[in-house]
Amino acid sequence: MNKDNSSKNKNADLYKYAGLATQLMVALAAGIFAGFKFDKWLSFSIPLMVWLLPLLILAGITWQIIKDTTKK
Repeated sequence: MNKDNSSKNKNADLYKYAGLATQLMVALAAGIFAGFKFDKWLSFSIPLMVWLLPLLILAGITWQIIKDTTKK
């Protein structure tokens, strides 16, 4: 019985972190895509938004992870 509960907890943790990784990858892909569109629309000579948007997304997701995992 105890062995079954520990395997369920491991699976729950696996799904939790797999979902987090998927969310991170989709958010970064969306940020890069939006950055390309903004750079084209604003006619920047350097890819400023392609670098800036994913960086902001990483900072936001890191903040969310820290907020969610710290004990209150």
